[in-house]
Amino acid sequence: MSSVPFQLHARVERWPIAGRFSISRGSKTEAAVVVAEISRNGMTGRGECVPYPRYNETPEAAIDAIHSVGQWTTLTRGELNARMPPGAARNAIDCALWDLEAKEAKRRVWALADLPAPRALTTAYTISLGTPEEMAQATRTAAHRPLLKIKLGGEGDEARIAAVRRAAPDATLIVDANEAWSDANLQRNLDACAETGVALVEQPLPAGQDAALERIKRPIPVCADESAHATASLAALQGRYDAVNIKLDKTGGLTEALAMSREAERLGLKIMVGCMVATSLAMAPALIVAQQAFIVDLDGPLLLAKDREPALRYEGSTVHPSDAALWG
Repeated sequence: MSSVPFQLHARVERWPIAGRFSISRGSKTEAAVVVAEISRNGMTGRGECVPYPRYNETPEAAIDAIHSVGQWTTLTRGELNARMPPGAARNAIDCALWDLEAKEAKRRVWALADLPAPRALTTAYTISLGTPEEMAQATRTAAHRPLLKIKLGGEGDEARIAAVRRAAPDATLIVDANEAWSDANLQRNLDACAETGVALVEQPLPAGQDAALERIKRPIPVCADESAHATASLAALQGRYDAVNIKLDKTGGLTEALAMSREAERLGLKIMVGCMVATSLAMAPALIVAQQAFIVDLDGPLLLAKDREPALRYEGSTVHPSDAALWG
């Protein structure tokens, strides 16, 4: 990495969601993202993150954290990962550095990372939490998509699962409880998912309260999300989870996400790559990690009223790798 001085800027952007996005923790109608830009030698790299209240993050705090890095005399990805904890702010800077390095080297990010060129992938499409009737209606509209991710919320989930399956008999379904289940309904809800052919259950129990997953029969694979952050969190998942959802806003960037993917594979955990509701700028680096995933959930831009330009190309549920004009 060059020792030439750099300039760092960050801003909050707000992108309207098409309708409402609802999970067990609440609803929102816009995506508040933070964009970091690092400039050097007339070139600028960009990265986007979504600060998440679940992890006590706010856009304002992320901006402050990013601006604090502007006081450093040098900035490399290794230095960044050593000095800043995982999280949204570090993700925006790390991805901006990758973008800048690619521009300076006149190479694509995957070549810099010694990875093969990425291919187009099929992404899940999310159905927000609601009543069984509301979710069935939303599912019927999206039933042509091959992979649907169903947000669940605890009580009444058996009825929601059944209603969604009736509305999309041919789609592959994965469900995400966002920590809303309990020891009391865990086995019942897992069995209901298995009976309707659900392929994966994501984070059924609260992080830190998921020991029951070791004691019960898991009829379908269970994936850690809120229980999994960066590479150091993986060892504790063994015996409780079959897969791990890697999100760059949790890992703190592409650098750590690639390391986490390698370690998950070594530990025998399947890899899912997910996202927050955000624009194509946030999805582009995640697509690099997603090349090794068995489930890809990078539908953030599809949930927005509009995406940024230039954007990733989505053809139905197929998402194509980014052009250099967008990122990397």
